Amino acid sequence: MKQIVFATANPHKLQEVNDIAKSAGIEFILPGEGFNPVENGSTFAQNSLIKAKEAYRVSKRMCLADDTGLCVEALNGAPGLYSARYAGTQQEKITKLLDELEGVENRNAKFVCCMTLLGDDGNLLYQTTGVCHGSIIKEAKGIHGFGYDPIFKVAGMDCTMAQMSETEKNMISHRANALGDVINFLGSL
Repeated sequence: MKQIVFATANPHKLQEVNDIAKSAGIEFILPGEGFNPVENGSTFAQNSLIKAKEAYRVSKRMCLADDTGLCVEALNGAPGLYSARYAGTQQEKITKLLDELEGVENRNAKFVCCMTLLGDDGNLLYQTTGVCHGSIIKEAKGIHGFGYDPIFKVAGMDCTMAQMSETEKNMISHRANALGDVINFLGSL
């Protein structure tokens, strides 16, 4: 099984990418001590590259990083790059977003995930973006997933991401779409 460093300190993300990639013979591992990226890019791609470079600095191994966010049309793409820092706790983030959409008809939204892969030499090998379209519902539903999953209704489905099993989510999510591209790229090497 090929091991690749995944640039995160978030155990949910690590578990999710490992669940998605296990059939491809890839295991993602944490970067290790000293991983502390400063996400000061102005795009998901820039932040993803910043995280990948920081993970490489710490590990000196092939690294994959993602930068992910929820972009809401009526809020001009917010919370976007600031999805993780939108408010204090996850519940506060959800409450703030729902408050900002109070009385707003257009609730279209999308999850965006940009992934950056650096080789064993630290050079950029591949970058891709996965998207999952949907809308923001008016109250949280479901117990699975994390982040904004309880208020994100997936386009073409009658449920939120938090109402899906991990297996179902990992077939259609923004992260699954981007990681699928990365796995295909790795298979072509």
